[in-house]
Amino acid sequence: MCTLEKRGRVFVLTLTGDGEHRLGHALIASIRAALASVAAQAAQSGPGAALVTVAEGRFFSNGLDIGWAGTSRAKLGELVAALRPVAADLLALPMPTVAAVTGHASAGGFLLALCHDYRVMRADRGVLYMSEVDIGLPLPPYFVALFRAKVTAAHALRDVLLRGRKLRAPEAREMGIVDVVCPGAPETAAEALRLAEELAARKWDGAVYASIRVSMFPDACRKVGIVEESDEDKARSFASKL
Repeated sequence: MCTLEKRGRVFVLTLTGDGEHRLGHALIASIRAALASVAAQAAQSGPGAALVTVAEGRFFSNGLDIGWAGTSRAKLGELVAALRPVAADLLALPMPTVAAVTGHASAGGFLLALCHDYRVMRADRGVLYMSEVDIGLPLPPYFVALFRAKVTAAHALRDVLLRGRKLRAPEAREMGIVDVVCPGAPETAAEALRLAEELAARKWDGAVYASIRVSMFPDACRKVGIVEESDEDKARSFASKL
């Protein structure tokens, strides 16, 4: 399903195997367990950590496991609900996060990449693609909230969600969706690791970092189930840091 290793200050979560990395119950549970381990280890080791998520094979993730769901809307709803806390885990993770998009990222896989703070993508292969409009599926509210938060240009959001435009890396960078474009998969993974190391070296307070992230995307965080601190709690937290 996935593996987790630590390279210096950087945690590397790898979706393993040559398949499509479809987000079914088993893979979702494996990712959540890895993210829980990252958070726990970071809490013990103190400030200065980052996460890279990368995948083996031609796909970063081809979305929810619609093969398992078949024509059952109830089963598809189960997977939509199961993916929601993964988004919450990433948005609340107390460290910078980098997605190394080394292959196709479609639908839920695109969402998974967007849940990271930074995206590095290969230029020679792979697209970002929201297939829902093409296959006739409505978007869950938390999907819409996350795309609105992370795809800030109106024309880009329209083309991604309403046109089903398949984005290669250079186009995604022009739209502000991808931060860095690399020639191929090895360079993409290496650049993601380099960026994560640079961010981890800043030794930011993880709780503060996560709090700022949540405050940047309040609607998306509410939609995935993250309860934002009240203004009073924020004031107390701020005072305690002085």
